[in-house]
Amino acid sequence: ILAKDTSVVPEFWQKKYRNEASKNWDKFYNRNTTNFFKDRHWTDREFEELRAGHVFSESKPVLLEIGCGVGNFIWPILERNPDIYVYACDFSPRAVGFVQANENYDEGRAKAFVCDITKDQLADTIPPHSVDIVSAIFVFSALPPEKQADAVANIVEILKPGGRILFRDYGVYDLAQLRFKSGHKLEENLYVRQDGTLSYYFSTERLRELFVQHGGLVELENDYVVKKLVNAKLKIDSDRIFAQAKFQAPIDTQAIESAMTGAKLTEAGGAVAMDI
Repeated sequence: ILAKDTSVVPEFWQKKYRNEASKNWDKFYNRNTTNFFKDRHWTDREFEELRAGHVFSESKPVLLEIGCGVGNFIWPILERNPDIYVYACDFSPRAVGFVQANENYDEGRAKAFVCDITKDQLADTIPPHSVDIVSAIFVFSALPPEKQADAVANIVEILKPGGRILFRDYGVYDLAQLRFKSGHKLEENLYVRQDGTLSYYFSTERLRELFVQHGGLVELENDYVVKKLVNAKLKIDSDRIFAQAKFQAPIDTQAIESAMTGAKLTEAGGAVAMDI
């Protein structure tokens, strides 16, 4: 099916969609407010690091959620983990405003801020190498592929030695990708939805390229999660496919810098409704 779709969005619109990614998500939250996504109570089932009592540091553990939206991830985490401190950022000012206005928002336990991780430095808000866990759940797919490596480098700057990135996003051949009609494709595995937001579909090889080769991180897990959907009435089976991974920063901060320098030298050389 994917091989047959050879048409791509015209160059003018490609540039517009890529440049206006944050603007289109801001419009999304203006339309849907806090009503679109459900709270993510499932995350600690997939990632043991998010369970209460799983401490990553000797003192109060620190977590950063990138692409926090309206807080569907952070509210369950704060409720289950009384000792955790959470940074939460999104490139949609409207989404961050919803987080800050929520009755559960406590500045003593969380800090929400606007940040485009492809260009705004996280270290301007968060002390360098101070974060134990970074959650990247259904966020990288909203970024143009050419900017994803910059986002990884940005995250590495605030990740504590031995800290982990927990990743989950759309995988290649996911049902949502297969359902895109002709005229929505920007490039291989990158599509635009009706509302102008981007959707990229990841392979495990792409994740390894981003986080290991470019980011200098250690790969702990990197695989696909397949959830089968069954329509008994129509007798149709479909697969939701997600890419799920864990990456860890080297214990030695010099090893991070060395790995990233090596990656730079190498570079120089050479629309489905979803419950997420």
